[in-house]
Amino acid sequence: MKTIKLLVFGLLIATNLNSQLVQIDTDNSKIKWTGKEITTKIHYGSLKFIKGEILFEKNKIVSGEFIVDMTTLNVEDLTGSSKNYLEKHLRSNDFFSVKKHNQSSLIITDSKLIESNKYMVNGILKIKGIENNISFVMNKVDDSSINSNLTFDRTKYDVRYRSGNFFQNLGDKLIYDDIELEVSLTLIN
Repeated sequence: MKTIKLLVFGLLIATNLNSQLVQIDTDNSKIKWTGKEITTKIHYGSLKFIKGEILFEKNKIVSGEFIVDMTTLNVEDLTGSSKNYLEKHLRSNDFFSVKKHNQSSLIITDSKLIESNKYMVNGILKIKGIENNISFVMNKVDDSSINSNLTFDRTKYDVRYRSGNFFQNLGDKLIYDDIELEVSLTLIN
């Protein structure tokens, strides 16, 4: 393995020549979010990436960074005034405070190959300026696409609206804390 040492901003950085930094195609990469209420009502929609990149070394995911534009929060299961109301509510301080926190991010810190083209990934998810560790599985479908399903607990990011962990006697108004994300990344080769 050949390594080059670079001096960047006064820091000595070792770079593996077998490394490949891959950008995502932000127009064709997708995030689908799903939230559920206790009544079995499900809401879902999408978000868009601002940027994303993954560093591979010998086909292993070493690191990565993804930035999401929270102003693109879109509700897809409703139409008309119901859609507009829910989008406005999700962007409000009851949920994601989008005016103040218009970006969210995920930093990949490391990964472990668990089977061919399937990685257990560790990272730091930042929502509303709050960072928490997260682990999830990423599947490298081929050289141009990766997909992943991950779930995060919204209350860890100060999204407490109608959460059973913070409010009692919500009955059929309870909203589950887990938000599911289905992510499909298109890579630029």
